Amino acid sequence: MASYGHYLTKEQENELRAIANAIVTPGKGILAADESTGSMEKRLTPLGLENTEENRRVYRQLLFTSDDSLAQSISGVIMFHETFYQKTDDGTPFVQVLQKKGIIPGIKVDKGVIPLAGTLGEGTTQGLDDLNARCAQYKKDGAQFAKWRCVHKISATTPSHTALQEVAQVLARYASICQQNGLVPIVEPETLPDGEHDLARCQKITETVLAYTYKALNDHHVFLEGTLLKPNMVTPGQSYTGPKYTNADIGLATVTALQRTVPAAVPGVVFLSGGQSEEDATLNLNAINQVQGKKPWALTFSYGRALQASALAAWGGKPENIGAAQAVLMKRAMANSLASVGKYTGGASDAAAAESLFVANHAY
Repeated sequence: MASYGHYLTKEQENELRAIANAIVTPGKGILAADESTGSMEKRLTPLGLENTEENRRVYRQLLFTSDDSLAQSISGVIMFHETFYQKTDDGTPFVQVLQKKGIIPGIKVDKGVIPLAGTLGEGTTQGLDDLNARCAQYKKDGAQFAKWRCVHKISATTPSHTALQEVAQVLARYASICQQNGLVPIVEPETLPDGEHDLARCQKITETVLAYTYKALNDHHVFLEGTLLKPNMVTPGQSYTGPKYTNADIGLATVTALQRTVPAAVPGVVFLSGGQSEEDATLNLNAINQVQGKKPWALTFSYGRALQASALAAWGGKPENIGAAQAVLMKRAMANSLASVGKYTGGASDAAAAESLFVANHAY
């Protein structure tokens, strides 16, 4: 029996709606700097740096202390728990550094993907048990939105009905808990790029995943106007060997999948880059925004590696390169800003930006 009770007050709804809309302000997107300690090892080790808390702090400080004009392209930053409580050299909390720039602080709240028993190599995401208390604390400490990642794999046997249901329910439960605590939930049901599948197969699976997701969000009475969606773009599998698809093909397949599944009440879609090169992620976002037809949501970015890879290479772990690295970050952020309104014409690419960032079975 459907219930017609209100689960959030009008004040709560208005706050969540305002935060979500601010994040997807036209021309702006999200910097995902929420890599776990383990993921940071993969970033720092190639630079000859030890994966210490101090080195992680110094790198994040580089990102967050870029010129204030970064806020023209970046509306929000997702942080890992450790990063959320770190400070700059002069003792200013990172949260305050971002707030002073007009950038909204966000927090990754899931505790990682674990195997889902009864399936063939599929997973679910842990972290619900103490989520309510953690969300309350993060909100008190300055966070305005949260992120939770779940993943699906495309293969001959996956995703299974069991995994589709489990992931959708976990995401809906997470979203509901976030909203009760004043955090806008970014709902991330990622369909991984691993596999040999073609574009049509990825589109169909993405549509199925999103349909399960929004059914569960509805069942849990999640306030859609106070949420954002972080999906994969519809792309062929990384091992696909057939005819090459254009950026326009990927754009149309992605928008079609969203049109068939994502309610108009959702303010925005903030795409993950999914191992694409920095330049491919920008070109495909641009193509998505150039597709003609009904697009009732903002279509922008929430990139981690696709905003950071060139900047990380330019830094190289050397203090004297910080300015150069920040300039590279600004350049990529501006390129994606233009792409988020369909106005990117190229010119931001170099050798580093063209390099694939794909990692098989990627985990944060």
